[in-house]
Amino acid sequence: MNKILLWLVVSVFFLLVTTSPSNALEVGDPAPDFELESTKGGKLKLSSLRGKNVLINFYGYEFDPT
Repeated sequence: MNKILLWLVVSVFFLLVTTSPSNALEVGDPAPDFELESTKGGKLKLSSLRGKNVLINFYGYEFDPT
């Protein structure tokens, strides 16, 4: 049973990773606009930084909702 479940999970993951939607970004495409909370308070939109160098750092952290 465990091998079947593992095979199913791997298969679904493979399909999700290899299937690209028609609106997927290509190399060289502009990033879609988004808004985040600033570390100094307030909101910050990517479009407000147009023409400036922007580094987006994605990092993981453990979230415990309890």
